Amino acid sequence: MARTFLACVGTRPEVIKMAMLHRALRAAGHKVVVLHTGQHNGMAHAPYRFFDMQPDIEVEIDRTRPSLASLTAKLLEGIDQAIQATGPDIVLVQGDTTSALAGALAAYYHRCPVAHVEAGLRTYEREPFPEEKNREVIGRLARWHFAPTPQARQNLVSEGIGEQCIHEVGNTGIDAALWARDGIRRRDFTLGEFAPEALCRFLERHPDRPLVLVTAHRRENWGEPISNIARAVATLLARNPDAVAVWPVHPNPRVGEDIARGLEGVDPAARERIQLTEPLEYPAMIALLCRCRFTLTDSGGVQEEAAALASPVLIARDSTERQELVDAGGAILVGDCIETMVREGTRLLTDDAACKGMQISRCPFGDGHAAERIAKVLA
Repeated sequence: MARTFLACVGTRPEVIKMAMLHRALRAAGHKVVVLHTGQHNGMAHAPYRFFDMQPDIEVEIDRTRPSLASLTAKLLEGIDQAIQATGPDIVLVQGDTTSALAGALAAYYHRCPVAHVEAGLRTYEREPFPEEKNREVIGRLARWHFAPTPQARQNLVSEGIGEQCIHEVGNTGIDAALWARDGIRRRDFTLGEFAPEALCRFLERHPDRPLVLVTAHRRENWGEPISNIARAVATLLARNPDAVAVWPVHPNPRVGEDIARGLEGVDPAARERIQLTEPLEYPAMIALLCRCRFTLTDSGGVQEEAAALASPVLIARDSTERQELVDAGGAILVGDCIETMVREGTRLLTDDAACKGMQISRCPFGDGHAAERIAKVLA
């Protein structure tokens, strides 16, 4: 029986991770209404185009007030109206964003069952804030819990979620990364289609140098932690004169200010080998993950994508809800300690055996078929 699904997505990672499920459900004959919540606007439109998944409904939200309470209230109202207008059989939410929380809560108010994609991730700490509590609350509201790993499944069981409601399926982000990688390997792919001209020129000037890919944006790292990451990158390049770094900067002005403060007064020779760029389109990011020596990041999604592509990861956090990658040897937690980031980064740049040892052959987050499994359960 064909069903109508309302997919609540509003951030770039949500679009990427929902795209493959959107494709699988439509292939099975179901109707999928895509609701763009507007939590990310400019950053979300490119992956919508890349995955050919244009929004059917868009929520207009005024972000003049930056508070989480204001954002949550506006998203809840907008999603509530979309549910009333579409009358879905099932509401789909992904991950741990404010959009996902508001989508699950609005669906609950309408007595509409919720399917939670990427369920069960936990640090059991206050951080990441507010994502850790978002996913805990969604766990109390959802009818279907699609856990990406055995650990995520066990987390849900430990919290009293009925085992019949939990389905271990893998992570749809791995589906997307492998699909994009295969597309990049086609001979007609050119980075210039998806990346700024300045970045392409930078990479052309340094074609054979070891590349470090850096991202940082999490709320708990705003301020001194992101500045420390910037200082660590500059120090790393000063000590390793062959290396270069590319850093796609999150559009939040706070992040850019923190990076600029961290790069004040650094060695000019090292600074010119750091390319700060605007947020990259998804295929460009996957291309850089395939090329880089390692990634320094605080992003959960980048941890998953790097694991899918066998790229070593230094996690600029004290804990991760994706501990499976650390346990598998593909990632190291370095926090925001400059000395630790520089030490571990230098080791990966100079020790081929250490770098190869972190290029794990089996991704702990899935095999690229998560969306197919989820579609079969929901059918």
